[in-house]
Amino acid sequence: MKKNILLASAFSGAALVGYAQTEPIKFGDFENWVTRDITESVVIGGKHRTVYEVGPTTRISENTPYKNLGGSPWATSNVYAKVSGVTKASNAVYPHQRTKTNKCAKLCTQMETVKVLGLINMNVMVAGSMFLGEMIEPISSTGDPYSKMEMGMKYNKRPKCLSFDYKVDMPMTDCRIRSTGFGPKKTLPGRDEAVVFIMLQRRWEDADGNIHAARVATGGEHFKNGSPWQNGHKIPLVYGDVSSDSEYKWLGLRNGSNAYYARNSKGKLVKVNEEKWDNADAVPTHAIVMISSGNGEPYVGTEGLTFYIDNVAFGF
Repeated sequence: MKKNILLASAFSGAALVGYAQTEPIKFGDFENWVTRDITESVVIGGKHRTVYEVGPTTRISENTPYKNLGGSPWATSNVYAKVSGVTKASNAVYPHQRTKTNKCAKLCTQMETVKVLGLINMNVMVAGSMFLGEMIEPISSTGDPYSKMEMGMKYNKRPKCLSFDYKVDMPMTDCRIRSTGFGPKKTLPGRDEAVVFIMLQRRWEDADGNIHAARVATGGEHFKNGSPWQNGHKIPLVYGDVSSDSEYKWLGLRNGSNAYYARNSKGKLVKVNEEKWDNADAVPTHAIVMISSGNGEPYVGTEGLTFYIDNVAFGF
């Protein structure tokens, strides 16, 4: 049934914008999920938490670091953390029953509440995110979040777009909440927004194991308003240098403290420094796709903003 939906969306979209076919990303129909059962430390309440990952249908009933299963290229912001001996789980990405026979992914901006020693409530704002890559567990600190993520998957084709179905539930508010768990909550002006972006890179490694990259293609979109299901939506990819286009200013080259990470040939997680915009006819080596229910700094979001996504594919 899902394949029929995908094909119908692809071919109806092709008639409108000239994309003749789609190439689904593995597990991007979100029909299959890994269910993890994690028990948090007694000092923060000892709750039994359910944490979801995108991958083959299975259940893991122990506190153990997760590595992608079944060849799934997807990672999420759902994590198992162990900081100073204290075990904590976080989940803001869920499987959702789109129809009686089809599932999708549901990404939520929500408040995580932790009761410390049964006395102190700590409220932390989290946004649900998913990306092509792997989360490095257990999370042991809150510093340098990109260093806990291996970003991107190997990919050497030149698609014209990223295609997917989506729906947005947007709260009727024009503010965001900043809540770090320490100190009082703060109300900030302006509504948050969901975001999807795609980057194609050409990577290479030097003799010292450092990874360099050139940006081959770029695409992205903000979702600022509520919307019913939109099938076969497409984000175009622009090849070459987009630095002079104001529409893509928020998707500039990532390097230095803003760089993503990946494993080099020795298995070490290192920064991927984007050094330049590649030629418009370049062939990539890796693809990055990021999907999130929030577009701000950590611990800031519009509570209740929910982004649903399904049938993620490359369009040609």
